[in-house]
Amino acid sequence: MNPDAKVKFGRADLEVTAFGFGTAPIGNIFREIDEQTSEAMIETAWDAGIRYFDTAPMYGHGLAELRTGHGLRWKERDDFVLSSKVGRLLKPARKADIDYAPWTNAGRFTMEFDYTYDGTMRSIEDSLQRLNLERLDICFIHDIDVFTRGAEQPEVFRQAMDGAWKALSQLRDEGVLKAIGVGVNEWQVCQTALEQRDFDCFLLAGRYTLLEQESLDTFLPLCEARGAAVVVGGGFNSGILATGAREGAKYNYAPAPAEIMERVRRIEAVCADYAVPLPAAALQFVVAHPAIPTFMAGTRTVAQLQQNLDWFSAPIPAEFWAELKRLGLLRDDAPVPA
Repeated sequence: MNPDAKVKFGRADLEVTAFGFGTAPIGNIFREIDEQTSEAMIETAWDAGIRYFDTAPMYGHGLAELRTGHGLRWKERDDFVLSSKVGRLLKPARKADIDYAPWTNAGRFTMEFDYTYDGTMRSIEDSLQRLNLERLDICFIHDIDVFTRGAEQPEVFRQAMDGAWKALSQLRDEGVLKAIGVGVNEWQVCQTALEQRDFDCFLLAGRYTLLEQESLDTFLPLCEARGAAVVVGGGFNSGILATGAREGAKYNYAPAPAEIMERVRRIEAVCADYAVPLPAAALQFVVAHPAIPTFMAGTRTVAQLQQNLDWFSAPIPAEFWAELKRLGLLRDDAPVPA
């Protein structure tokens, strides 16, 4: 697959590259990335033909938006697609008063959830200021899922559908935004949102990977029927599909359980038989689905970014996918690369 291939973004009047640049790492998640590395990764992605960039106010308490805008400031605006998110407002604060976890040395802002109409409009204005760019193309309502909000999720979801949805829908109708969606960790939340409102797209962290295809039952078919695009991040299930089933491997941000380790070992055996890198299979599998135009990858170094680009374009024989299905390691109805 070509990382720089242009793909129609669902029903929206947009094309994105099949490989997207995710900016959570340049927000200094878990550990710090210096300015030179951040700039170098954005420039390397650009030189590789990547033209879709995703960011959010949450990423580094505004730092990722600042760095994204800085890296793209001299690019022709019509040459790239940019998405950000709403749902959190940032307030200036002293560094000593900010709880940054899981971010490190991030922006000098505290964060508070706000899914109201006014808060959404304010959030977009603030994002454009941090980005120093004149517009967003796509905007997602961020983190209205059980993973983030726990027991209060039903009420948070209702607030977002009443407030943030109204604001984003208005901006889409006015032509300010080209696509609006929801960015969460659970496909079930995306499906409920699509059943209740007229969304164009979703950003789904994991939940459709070599290890998880439950979303094929109802969610992805509904997206196809409605022309809604799905951006998938977390295609390595937070680690194990990149590292393999080694000691300490992570699955969904926790140590991988025994049954997942065994399944990955079996997939790795097929990879060895066909000389296919496991991460290459993980990346390419995701974007084979017709509702998924792009994979959003976050990287910490230029070398890591280049490795992901190489995996994304590595040749994989059709027999490899057929063998995974024959062994029951991949659903029979899962689309695979041609």
